[in-house]
Amino acid sequence: MIRFENVTKRYRGTSRPALTDVDFEVQRGEFVFLVGASGSGKSSCLRLILREDIPSEGRVVVLGRDLRTLSNRKVPYFRRHIGAVFQDFRLLPTKTVFQNVAFTLQVTGSSRAFVKQAVPEALALVGLAGKEKRFPHELSGGEQQRVALARALVNRPQVLLADEPTGNLDPATSVDIMQLLSRINSGGTTVVMATHEAGFVDQMRRRVIELQNGELIRDERHGGYGDTSSLPSLAPEPERGAAAVAALTAVLEVHRELVGTGSVELPVAPPAPAAQPRAEEPAPEVDDAKAEVEASADTPPRPPAPAAAEAAEAGETASRTNPIPVVDAVQLDVDELGLADRLGLDGDEDEVGPTS
Repeated sequence: MIRFENVTKRYRGTSRPALTDVDFEVQRGEFVFLVGASGSGKSSCLRLILREDIPSEGRVVVLGRDLRTLSNRKVPYFRRHIGAVFQDFRLLPTKTVFQNVAFTLQVTGSSRAFVKQAVPEALALVGLAGKEKRFPHELSGGEQQRVALARALVNRPQVLLADEPTGNLDPATSVDIMQLLSRINSGGTTVVMATHEAGFVDQMRRRVIELQNGELIRDERHGGYGDTSSLPSLAPEPERGAAAVAALTAVLEVHRELVGTGSVELPVAPPAPAAQPRAEEPAPEVDDAKAEVEASADTPPRPPAPAAAEAAEAGETASRTNPIPVVDAVQLDVDELGLADRLGLDGDEDEVGPTS
Protein backbone atom coordinates (compact mmCIF):
# COMPACT_ATOMS: atom_id res chain seq x y z
CA MET A 1 0.00 0.00 0.00
CA ILE A 2 2.71 2.54 1.09
CA ARG A 3 6.42 1.81 0.90
CA PHE A 4 9.43 3.98 1.71
CA GLU A 5 12.66 2.58 0.34
CA ASN A 6 15.74 4.27 1.88
CA VAL A 7 14.17 7.69 1.44
CA THR A 8 16.20 10.86 2.01
CA LYS A 9 14.65 14.31 1.62
CA ARG A 10 16.61 17.57 1.56
CA TYR A 11 15.18 21.07 1.34
CA ARG A 12 16.98 24.09 -0.03
CA GLY A 13 18.59 26.32 2.55
CA THR A 14 18.87 23.61 5.21
CA SER A 15 22.07 21.89 6.23
CA ARG A 16 20.41 18.80 7.71
CA PRO A 17 18.11 16.51 5.69
CA ALA A 18 14.45 16.41 6.74
CA LEU A 19 14.53 12.61 6.29
CA THR A 20 17.56 10.35 6.24
CA ASP A 21 17.45 6.80 4.88
CA VAL A 22 13.88 6.11 6.05
CA ASP A 23 12.59 2.64 5.23
CA PHE A 24 9.18 1.17 6.16
CA GLU A 25 6.05 -0.35 4.62
CA VAL A 26 2.37 0.09 5.51
CA GLN A 27 -0.04 -2.71 4.61
CA ARG A 28 -3.60 -2.26 3.40
CA GLY A 29 -6.08 -1.58 6.22
CA GLU A 30 -3.47 -0.64 8.85
CA PHE A 31 -3.78 2.22 11.32
CA VAL A 32 -0.31 3.76 11.79
CA PHE A 33 0.79 6.57 14.10
CA LEU A 34 3.75 8.74 13.08
CA VAL A 35 5.21 10.18 16.29
CA GLY A 36 8.18 12.30 17.21
CA ALA A 37 9.14 15.80 18.28
CA SER A 38 8.50 18.83 16.09
CA GLY A 39 10.92 18.81 13.17
CA SER A 40 11.45 15.05 13.30
CA GLY A 41 10.08 14.52 9.77
CA LYS A 42 6.46 13.44 10.28
CA SER A 43 4.91 16.06 7.99
CA SER A 44 7.61 15.43 5.38
CA CYS A 45 6.52 11.79 5.23
CA LEU A 46 2.90 12.80 4.67
CA ARG A 47 3.83 15.28 1.93
CA LEU A 48 5.79 12.59 0.14
CA ILE A 49 2.85 10.17 0.32
CA LEU A 50 0.52 12.86 -1.03
CA ARG A 51 3.06 13.68 -3.73
CA GLU A 52 3.42 17.29 -2.69
CA ASP A 53 7.16 16.60 -2.58
CA ILE A 54 9.41 14.01 -4.19
CA PRO A 55 12.33 12.30 -2.42
CA SER A 56 15.90 13.47 -2.98
CA GLU A 57 17.05 9.86 -2.75
CA GLY A 58 15.25 6.53 -2.59
CA ARG A 59 11.70 5.65 -3.65
CA VAL A 60 8.18 6.27 -2.35
CA VAL A 61 5.67 3.78 -3.71
CA VAL A 62 1.96 4.38 -3.01
CA LEU A 63 -0.80 2.16 -4.41
CA GLY A 64 1.75 0.50 -6.67
CA ARG A 65 3.00 3.77 -8.20
CA ASP A 66 6.52 5.15 -7.93
CA LEU A 67 5.72 8.76 -7.12
CA ARG A 68 9.07 10.02 -8.37
CA THR A 69 8.21 8.93 -11.88
CA LEU A 70 4.57 10.08 -11.70
CA SER A 71 4.00 13.02 -14.07
CA ASN A 72 2.45 16.23 -12.78
CA ARG A 73 -0.48 15.74 -15.16
CA LYS A 74 -1.42 12.49 -13.44
CA VAL A 75 -1.08 13.75 -9.85
CA PRO A 76 -4.75 14.91 -9.53
CA TYR A 77 -5.98 11.49 -10.65
CA PHE A 78 -3.63 9.80 -8.19
CA ARG A 79 -4.89 11.98 -5.32
CA ARG A 80 -8.45 10.81 -5.85
CA HIS A 81 -7.41 7.69 -3.95
CA ILE A 82 -5.80 9.68 -1.10
CA GLY A 83 -7.74 11.66 1.50
CA ALA A 84 -6.04 14.25 3.69
CA VAL A 85 -7.06 15.98 6.93
CA PHE A 86 -5.05 18.78 8.51
CA GLN A 87 -4.88 20.58 11.84
CA ASP A 88 -6.27 23.87 10.48
CA PHE A 89 -9.30 22.31 8.69
CA ARG A 90 -8.72 24.32 5.44
CA LEU A 91 -12.40 24.93 4.75
CA LEU A 92 -13.68 27.51 2.25
CA PRO A 93 -15.33 30.19 4.44
CA THR A 94 -17.74 31.45 1.75
CA LYS A 95 -19.15 28.02 0.93
CA THR A 96 -21.65 25.93 2.86
CA VAL A 97 -20.91 22.55 4.39
CA PHE A 98 -22.40 20.81 1.36
CA GLN A 99 -20.38 22.96 -1.06
CA ASN A 100 -17.13 22.40 0.87
CA VAL A 101 -17.54 18.63 0.67
CA ALA A 102 -18.75 18.69 -2.94
CA PHE A 103 -15.84 20.89 -4.06
CA THR A 104 -13.46 17.92 -4.21
CA LEU A 105 -15.84 15.99 -6.44
CA GLN A 106 -16.46 18.96 -8.68
CA VAL A 107 -12.75 19.52 -9.24
CA THR A 108 -12.31 15.92 -10.34
CA GLY A 109 -15.25 16.21 -12.76
CA SER A 110 -17.80 14.02 -11.00
CA SER A 111 -21.37 14.12 -12.24
CA ARG A 112 -24.10 16.06 -10.41
CA ALA A 113 -25.97 12.86 -9.68
CA PHE A 114 -22.92 11.36 -7.98
CA VAL A 115 -22.34 14.57 -5.99
CA LYS A 116 -25.92 14.61 -4.71
CA GLN A 117 -25.56 11.02 -3.57
CA ALA A 118 -22.00 11.00 -2.21
CA VAL A 119 -22.02 14.23 -0.19
CA PRO A 120 -24.98 13.36 2.10
CA GLU A 121 -23.49 9.90 2.65
CA ALA A 122 -20.15 11.39 3.72
CA LEU A 123 -21.82 13.92 6.04
CA ALA A 124 -23.94 11.20 7.63
CA LEU A 125 -20.80 9.11 8.18
CA VAL A 126 -19.18 11.89 10.22
CA GLY A 127 -22.38 12.80 12.10
CA LEU A 128 -23.29 16.04 10.30
CA ALA A 129 -26.55 15.04 8.64
CA GLY A 130 -28.92 18.01 8.49
CA LYS A 131 -26.19 20.68 8.59
CA GLU A 132 -25.55 20.87 4.85
CA LYS A 133 -26.59 24.54 4.55
CA ARG A 134 -24.48 25.92 7.39
CA PHE A 135 -21.29 27.91 6.88
CA PRO A 136 -17.98 27.09 8.62
CA HIS A 137 -18.23 30.06 11.02
CA GLU A 138 -21.55 28.66 12.28
CA LEU A 139 -19.91 25.40 13.37
CA SER A 140 -17.79 24.45 16.36
CA GLY A 141 -14.16 23.40 15.95
CA GLY A 142 -15.08 19.73 16.18
CA GLU A 143 -17.79 20.12 13.56
CA GLN A 144 -15.40 21.90 11.22
CA GLN A 145 -12.97 19.02 11.56
CA ARG A 146 -15.79 16.61 10.75
CA VAL A 147 -16.49 18.59 7.57
CA ALA A 148 -12.82 18.24 6.66
CA LEU A 149 -13.07 14.50 7.28
CA ALA A 150 -16.19 14.24 5.13
CA ARG A 151 -14.42 16.10 2.34
CA ALA A 152 -11.47 13.70 2.59
CA LEU A 153 -13.77 10.65 2.53
CA VAL A 154 -16.27 11.69 -0.14
CA ASN A 155 -14.04 10.20 -2.87
CA ARG A 156 -13.98 6.91 -0.92
CA PRO A 157 -10.18 6.91 -0.77
CA GLN A 158 -8.04 3.89 -0.04
CA VAL A 159 -5.65 5.90 2.17
CA LEU A 160 -6.46 8.64 4.70
CA LEU A 161 -3.63 10.93 5.86
CA ALA A 162 -4.21 12.90 9.08
CA ASP A 163 -1.72 15.58 10.14
CA GLU A 164 -2.41 16.49 13.80
CA PRO A 165 -6.21 16.35 13.28
CA THR A 166 -6.92 16.95 17.00
CA GLY A 167 -4.33 19.69 17.56
CA ASN A 168 -6.87 22.55 17.69
CA LEU A 169 -9.64 20.68 19.51
CA ASP A 170 -10.62 20.31 23.16
CA PRO A 171 -10.07 16.89 24.81
CA ALA A 172 -13.69 15.72 24.57
CA THR A 173 -13.97 16.62 20.87
CA SER A 174 -10.58 15.03 20.20
CA VAL A 175 -11.90 11.73 21.56
CA ASP A 176 -14.86 11.92 19.15
CA ILE A 177 -12.54 12.52 16.18
CA MET A 178 -10.30 9.60 17.17
CA GLN A 179 -13.31 7.30 17.49
CA LEU A 180 -14.44 8.43 14.04
CA LEU A 181 -11.01 7.71 12.55
CA SER A 182 -11.08 4.26 14.17
CA ARG A 183 -14.47 3.53 12.57
CA ILE A 184 -13.19 4.70 9.19
CA ASN A 185 -10.22 2.37 9.53
CA SER A 186 -12.45 -0.55 10.52
CA GLY A 187 -14.24 -0.04 7.19
CA GLY A 188 -11.04 -0.92 5.32
CA THR A 189 -9.42 2.52 4.83
CA THR A 190 -5.70 2.71 5.61
CA VAL A 191 -5.03 5.52 8.09
CA VAL A 192 -1.66 7.20 8.64
CA MET A 193 -1.78 9.82 11.38
CA ALA A 194 0.96 12.18 12.57
CA THR A 195 0.33 13.25 16.15
CA HIS A 196 1.70 14.52 19.46
CA GLU A 197 -1.26 13.12 21.41
CA ALA A 198 0.55 10.58 23.58
CA GLY A 199 -2.64 9.59 25.42
CA PHE A 200 -4.44 8.43 22.27
CA VAL A 201 -1.41 6.52 21.02
CA ASP A 202 -1.00 4.72 24.35
CA GLN A 203 -4.70 3.84 24.60
CA MET A 204 -5.28 2.64 21.03
CA ARG A 205 -2.18 0.42 20.85
CA ARG A 206 -1.79 0.53 17.08
CA ARG A 207 1.38 0.44 15.04
CA VAL A 208 3.81 3.25 15.95
CA ILE A 209 6.58 4.60 13.72
CA GLU A 210 8.82 7.03 15.60
CA LEU A 211 11.09 9.56 13.92
CA GLN A 212 13.91 11.55 15.47
CA ASN A 213 15.85 14.19 13.57
CA GLY A 214 14.67 12.69 10.30
CA GLU A 215 15.70 9.14 11.15
CA LEU A 216 13.44 6.18 11.90
CA ILE A 217 14.31 4.98 15.39
CA ARG A 218 11.34 2.70 16.18
CA ASP A 219 8.73 0.67 14.29
CA GLU A 220 6.55 -1.15 16.82
CA ARG A 221 3.24 -2.93 16.42
CA HIS A 222 0.73 -2.44 19.26
CA GLY A 223 3.08 0.17 20.69
CA GLY A 224 2.77 3.32 22.75
CA TYR A 225 3.95 6.86 22.24
CA GLY A 226 7.32 6.20 23.87
CA ASP A 227 9.44 9.02 25.26
CA THR A 228 7.27 11.96 26.36
CA SER A 229 10.11 14.06 27.84
CA SER A 230 10.01 16.44 24.86
CA LEU A 231 6.30 17.16 25.27
CA PRO A 232 5.32 20.39 27.08
CA SER A 233 3.80 19.98 30.53
CA LEU A 234 2.39 22.43 33.05
CA ALA A 235 3.34 22.01 36.71
CA PRO A 236 0.39 22.45 39.08
CA GLU A 237 0.36 25.71 41.01
CA PRO A 238 0.97 25.38 44.76
CA GLU A 239 -2.13 25.78 46.88
CA ARG A 240 -2.42 29.25 48.33
CA GLY A 241 -1.45 29.31 51.98
CA ALA A 242 -0.12 25.73 51.97
CA ALA A 243 3.32 26.81 53.23
CA ALA A 244 1.79 28.77 56.09
CA VAL A 245 -0.43 25.86 57.10
CA ALA A 246 2.50 23.44 57.03
CA ALA A 247 4.67 25.77 59.10
CA LEU A 248 1.94 26.30 61.68
CA THR A 249 1.32 22.56 61.94
CA ALA A 250 5.02 21.89 62.52
CA VAL A 251 5.19 24.54 65.25
CA LEU A 252 2.18 23.10 67.04
CA GLU A 253 3.68 19.60 66.94
CA VAL A 254 6.90 20.89 68.50
CA HIS A 255 4.90 22.65 71.21
CA ARG A 256 3.02 19.46 72.05
CA GLU A 257 6.26 17.50 72.40
CA LEU A 258 7.86 20.14 74.63
CA VAL A 259 4.81 20.48 76.85
CA GLY A 260 4.55 16.69 77.16
CA THR A 261 8.07 16.46 78.61
CA GLY A 262 7.31 19.13 81.24
CA SER A 263 10.90 20.42 81.12
CA VAL A 264 10.83 23.31 78.65
CA GLU A 265 9.20 26.69 78.98
CA LEU A 266 7.49 28.40 76.01
CA PRO A 267 9.59 31.27 74.60
CA VAL A 268 7.83 34.58 74.81
CA ALA A 269 8.25 37.16 72.05
CA PRO A 270 9.24 40.66 73.21
CA PRO A 271 6.30 43.06 73.43
CA ALA A 272 5.62 45.50 70.60
CA PRO A 273 6.91 49.05 71.17
CA ALA A 274 3.41 50.49 71.40
CA ALA A 275 2.25 47.96 74.00
CA GLN A 276 3.75 48.70 77.43
CA PRO A 277 3.08 46.30 80.32
CA ARG A 278 0.98 47.71 83.11
CA ALA A 279 2.47 47.00 86.48
CA GLU A 280 -0.65 47.97 88.42
CA GLU A 281 -2.67 45.07 86.92
CA PRO A 282 -1.87 41.62 88.35
CA ALA A 283 -1.06 38.65 86.08
CA PRO A 284 -3.88 36.15 85.54
CA GLU A 285 -3.77 33.16 87.83
CA VAL A 286 -3.10 29.68 86.40
CA ASP A 287 -6.33 28.22 87.75
CA ASP A 288 -8.35 31.02 86.20
CA ALA A 289 -6.73 30.44 82.78
CA LYS A 290 -7.55 26.73 82.90
CA ALA A 291 -11.14 27.48 83.87
CA GLU A 292 -11.50 29.86 80.94
CA VAL A 293 -10.15 27.23 78.52
CA GLU A 294 -12.53 24.58 79.83
CA ALA A 295 -15.46 26.95 79.47
CA SER A 296 -14.45 27.85 75.92
CA ALA A 297 -14.47 24.19 74.79
CA ASP A 298 -18.26 24.33 74.36
CA THR A 299 -18.32 27.67 72.53
CA PRO A 300 -16.56 28.87 69.35
CA PRO A 301 -13.53 31.16 69.85
CA ARG A 302 -14.17 34.92 69.84
CA PRO A 303 -11.80 37.77 69.09
CA PRO A 304 -10.18 39.07 72.31
CA ALA A 305 -12.03 41.95 73.97
CA PRO A 306 -10.04 45.09 74.76
CA ALA A 307 -9.97 44.23 78.49
CA ALA A 308 -8.74 40.73 77.78
CA ALA A 309 -6.07 42.12 75.48
CA GLU A 310 -4.86 44.45 78.22
CA ALA A 311 -4.78 41.57 80.68
CA ALA A 312 -2.76 39.53 78.22
CA GLU A 313 -0.27 42.37 77.82
CA ALA A 314 0.09 42.64 81.56
CA GLY A 315 0.57 38.89 81.89
CA GLU A 316 3.54 38.80 79.49
CA THR A 317 6.04 39.76 82.17
CA ALA A 318 4.58 37.30 84.63
CA SER A 319 4.66 34.46 82.11
CA ARG A 320 8.44 34.61 82.00
CA THR A 321 8.56 33.07 85.52
CA ASN A 322 5.29 31.10 85.52
CA PRO A 323 5.55 27.28 85.42
CA ILE A 324 4.62 25.06 82.42
CA PRO A 325 0.84 24.81 83.19
CA VAL A 326 0.41 28.27 81.65
CA VAL A 327 1.68 26.78 78.35
CA ASP A 328 -0.99 24.05 78.60
CA ALA A 329 -3.72 26.66 78.75
CA VAL A 330 -2.35 28.54 75.74
CA GLN A 331 -1.93 25.30 73.77
CA LEU A 332 -5.50 24.15 74.38
CA ASP A 333 -6.76 27.53 73.22
CA VAL A 334 -4.79 27.23 69.96
CA ASP A 335 -6.17 23.74 69.30
CA GLU A 336 -9.69 25.10 69.47
CA LEU A 337 -9.04 27.63 66.69
CA GLY A 338 -10.11 26.98 63.10
CA LEU A 339 -7.65 27.21 60.18
CA ALA A 340 -8.73 30.73 59.24
CA ASP A 341 -8.30 31.88 62.88
CA ARG A 342 -4.84 30.29 63.09
CA LEU A 343 -3.68 32.24 60.04
CA GLY A 344 -5.25 35.49 61.24
CA LEU A 345 -7.64 35.65 58.28
CA ASP A 346 -10.96 35.74 60.18
CA GLY A 347 -12.64 38.86 61.49
CA ASP A 348 -12.66 42.56 60.62
CA GLU A 349 -9.56 44.50 59.66
CA ASP A 350 -9.65 46.48 62.92
CA GLU A 351 -9.57 43.37 65.08
CA VAL A 352 -6.43 41.52 66.05
CA GLY A 353 -6.07 37.93 64.77
CA PRO A 354 -5.39 35.14 67.26
CA THR A 355 -1.86 34.59 65.93
CA SER A 356 -0.81 38.26 66.02
